[in-house]
Amino acid sequence: MADDPVLAELLEVLRRAPDVLPVRMRVAELLAGQGRWPEALEHCAKVLGADPVNAEAHRLLKRCTDAIAELPTASSSVSHYDWEAAESQVSDIIAPAFVDDGPPGPVAAEVERPGVTLADVGGMDEVKRQLGLSLLGPLRNPELAKAYGTSARGGLLLYGPPGCGKTFIAAAVAGELGAGFVPVQINDVLDIWIGASERNLHEIFETARRNAPCVLFFDEIDALGHKRSQLRNSAAMRGVVNQLLAEMDSMSARNDGVYVLGATNHPWDIDVALRRPGRFDRMILVALPDLDARRAILRHHLRDRPVAGIELGAIAERTQGFSGADLAHVCNSATQLAMADSISTGIVRPITMPDIGAALDQIKPSAGPWFEAARNIVEFGNADGSYDELAKYMRGKKFR
Repeated sequence: MADDPVLAELLEVLRRAPDVLPVRMRVAELLAGQGRWPEALEHCAKVLGADPVNAEAHRLLKRCTDAIAELPTASSSVSHYDWEAAESQVSDIIAPAFVDDGPPGPVAAEVERPGVTLADVGGMDEVKRQLGLSLLGPLRNPELAKAYGTSARGGLLLYGPPGCGKTFIAAAVAGELGAGFVPVQINDVLDIWIGASERNLHEIFETARRNAPCVLFFDEIDALGHKRSQLRNSAAMRGVVNQLLAEMDSMSARNDGVYVLGATNHPWDIDVALRRPGRFDRMILVALPDLDARRAILRHHLRDRPVAGIELGAIAERTQGFSGADLAHVCNSATQLAMADSISTGIVRPITMPDIGAALDQIKPSAGPWFEAARNIVEFGNADGSYDELAKYMRGKKFR
């Protein structure tokens, strides 16, 4: 979204914690400095929606609107259509910041019925084994679980490097249970209105309760459940964390039949209270796909494309260390190479092993930076043994 590395880094911070107003103001200033007035204006309006008396935001807002008003018209390089769009955007953005017509109604969470089960997850036998022990086993054998004093209540956290199939596994768990599936993204919860984010979160849980049995899946849970000690300047985000803690309270029978799964790339950023018994007290590492998983992922991404002479086993052997997203990128790049050749020759040809080889020459595994960060956690932040599984995996793969 931005060539400026500082701006790119700040935008990533905002993606994970949208209510940190000083960061949003700094983003607005950088965008204004690049002449990206409508984008800067949007960030100003969001700041004023949360803090209507913010003098700095008011000054920058006026600067943005004045700059947009002075944009050249159709006689120059900016078309009349662009001007009308910018003018409309100004109106749409400014109004919510100053008109107190109350927050909108709560979000309407959608309940899906996944058509996949764990049988559709290639490889990853250790992940499936742990799911059976910690969740599926107790659910399928309630009397036996009762005899041993265990249950499937509380939450289950899937963690690991990005692009390794955590969302797909969560959907497969719902399919395995024959349960509804409610996937929740951060933008389904967060709202600029005070108290609206908490209400959205409550309504999402209520939807899951009304549709029990149901798997409630929070993607990027660290963005919603970030450590409150790091949110001292964001009362709104602290309120969201507190609401999530209340909704997951294991002492309440209201959550019977609701199985809460969370996915994160950064489990070490999650508030410690969310890791206590009855909440996300069980963690499963979803690491890089193994050989069988890589073969299944490659087959999935090539299944509807013209191929000839493709050796999935050979490709899987060559792609150790690749994430599922990396493998999808390889397949897409090979497809583009075959398509480009077909366009130049006028003869449609299938995707072949040389196309895959050429794609692999250009694409490298993307999970390295994640394991670099994880190494510090394993070595210096694992006093309670939470990341023993990760440490064992990294030793086996020689990441340490």
